[in-house]
Amino acid sequence: MVLSTGDKIHVIHRKLFDGSTRRHFAGTVEACDGGLARVTGYLFAMDGRSNQFVRHGPLPRTHIVPLTSGLLIINVLPSHVALDKLSYQRAGQCTLLSDGSDWHLELSHL
Repeated sequence: MVLSTGDKIHVIHRKLFDGSTRRHFAGTVEACDGGLARVTGYLFAMDGRSNQFVRHGPLPRTHIVPLTSGLLIINVLPSHVALDKLSYQRAGQCTLLSDGSDWHLELSHL
């Protein structure tokens, strides 16, 4: 199995067409079965006014993630990442996902 219970992942929903909402999800894998993973975490979406990703809601939510979908990009995050502290930041031309520690994930190429 590629993912295991307890793994932390960051899921990027590919844009299907211009104008579609850019969405990301970061969470902890609770279970995997075949090509599906049950993941609990936080949804982020692009806010058109500020042109930044913002977290939707203070409480975690559970998603079923299709691991074999060609519509998702899935990044495995380090185990020490604090999911409840994740935020997106600009650093020049780069977009970074960080939990406020020294760790960050560069997302500029997406």
